[in-house]
Amino acid sequence: MTSALRKKTAVLISGSGTNLQSLIDAGREDAFPADIALVVSNKADAYGLTRAEEAGIATALIPHKEYKTRKAFDDALAATLDDQGIEFVCLAGFMRILTEGFVERWTGRMLNIHPSLLPAFRGHNAHEQVLASSVAFSGCTVHAVTAELDGGPIVGQAVVPRHADDDEETLAARVRNAEHQLYPLAVRTFLRGDGALPTPPDARFNLNPRVVYTASA
Repeated sequence: MTSALRKKTAVLISGSGTNLQSLIDAGREDAFPADIALVVSNKADAYGLTRAEEAGIATALIPHKEYKTRKAFDDALAATLDDQGIEFVCLAGFMRILTEGFVERWTGRMLNIHPSLLPAFRGHNAHEQVLASSVAFSGCTVHAVTAELDGGPIVGQAVVPRHADDDEETLAARVRNAEHQLYPLAVRTFLRGDGALPTPPDARFNLNPRVVYTASA
């Protein structure tokens, strides 16, 4: 039975949905504080929609190319979330830059995961940036979403080593493994859920309990 304390959650995706799957798996535990109730994609071929359907989770497709402006798309997205009574949003490979108005409405109630140790290596080509640098480590970050791209308060980070023979594919695979562990941990921390998930041996984790969910006024 779902606890009334769990937040009704939407996960926004654009692709395969591996981080979505980590949240679905975590959400099977009653103690997990997020009830994954809706998965929204802007792309019809996103495999994450299949993952959601197989888990019995409602889905919504909102193709961004059908909207003339970014605001029009975000308005349609907001209406979908409102219609479903969503309380909390997780971005998981959602390849859209949200408008300031949408972000402001969901401030304190929306998280994103990024494949670098923010504030370093912001943007869509993080692994390429890491490999072009001299850093010895990479990782991933879960942060609260603000109007500043990849700039919101950090909820948690996982550190993985960068190997001398890494290319983008091998580095991305190592970071992705850490992402799958970090995102549920960060959601637990942000929503004040209890319990812990196993962590991979090649990742180090840091969680910030000072950044927490803030209900809308």
